[in-house]
Amino acid sequence: MKPRDGPEPGNHTLLSGFVLSGLSKHPELQRLLFFTFCFIYTIAIIGNLLIFMVTVHPSLRMPMYFFLRVLSFLDISTASVVVPKMLVNFLSEDRSISYMGCATQLYCVIFLGATEWYLLAAMAYDRYVAICNPLRYAIIMNSRVCLSLVLLSCCSGNVVSMVQTAWVFALSFCGPRKINYFFCDIPPLIMLSCTDTSLYEKQIIIATALVIFTPFCLILVSYACIISSILKISSANGRNKIFSTCSSHLIVVTLYCGSGTLIYLQPKASYSQDTKKFMPLTYTAITPMLNPLIYSLRNKDVKEVLIRMMAELMNK
Repeated sequence: MKPRDGPEPGNHTLLSGFVLSGLSKHPELQRLLFFTFCFIYTIAIIGNLLIFMVTVHPSLRMPMYFFLRVLSFLDISTASVVVPKMLVNFLSEDRSISYMGCATQLYCVIFLGATEWYLLAAMAYDRYVAICNPLRYAIIMNSRVCLSLVLLSCCSGNVVSMVQTAWVFALSFCGPRKINYFFCDIPPLIMLSCTDTSLYEKQIIIATALVIFTPFCLILVSYACIISSILKISSANGRNKIFSTCSSHLIVVTLYCGSGTLIYLQPKASYSQDTKKFMPLTYTAITPMLNPLIYSLRNKDVKEVLIRMMAELMNK
C-alpha cells in the first residue's frame, strides 16, 4: 500500500485537532437530527437510571440484577461520551475536536464497548449457573465472584482500549483533518493517516476477532448448555419461564455483536462510505436506549418493583 498524497508525514493535527463531519451534510436535516437524537439520548438516560435504581431494591439482590445495574451504568456512559458532542455539532458550524479530546473519546468508546461485551459474557455464565446448577447457584455466584467478573471485564476493556488508542495515535496524520464520522473511531481515523497502515489494519482484524469472538464463544457454550437443560424439562411453562429470562440477554448480544462485527471487520475500501457512519449508532445510541426497554418489558420482577416504586412515589 502506498502512502496517501498530501503534505509531508507528521502529526500536524497535534495542535489543531480534528473536525467531525457529522451524520449528514445537508443543513436542512440538522435540526431534525438534533431533536431525534436528543429524544433518543433522553430516553436512554432516563431508562437506564430507572433500571439502575430498580435493581438496587432489596428484593432484587440476585447476581443477575447486579450485572444489569453495571450494564445500565455502561450504557449511560457510552451514550454520554458520544451523543452530547454530536448534539452540539448539529447546531454549530464549529465541529472541531481537540487532539486530546479525540484520543480521550476514542479510548472511552473502546473501553466501554469492550467492557460491556465482556460483561455480556459474564451475564451468560450467570444464566448458565442459575439454570444448569441451581442448587449451587448462591455458592458459585457469590458477591466476590460477581465483583471479580465485573473487575475482570473492566481490566480487559482497559487493556484493549489502551493498546488500540496508542496504536491509532502513533500514526502520522496529515492533509485534511476532517473525520468522516460523528465521533472519533478507528476506521475513519486511519483513513486520515498518510503512512502505510496495512499492518495496523491486520492488527485491527485480529484484535476485533479476539475481543468479539472470544466472549461470543463463551456465550455460545453457555447457551448450548442452557438449551440442553431446557429440553430436559417436561413442563411447557417451565421451559417458557427459563427462555423468558434468557431472551432479553440474547437480544442485546445479537445487537451488540452484529454492529461490532460489521464496523470493525468490514473491508477498508468501504470505510469512507457515508452509509457506514450510521452503523455505530447501534451501540452508541440505539442499544443504550433499547436495553432498559428490553430488560424491563421482558422481566416480571423488574416490572413489579418499578410499578411498586412508582406507586410509593405517587402516594407521598
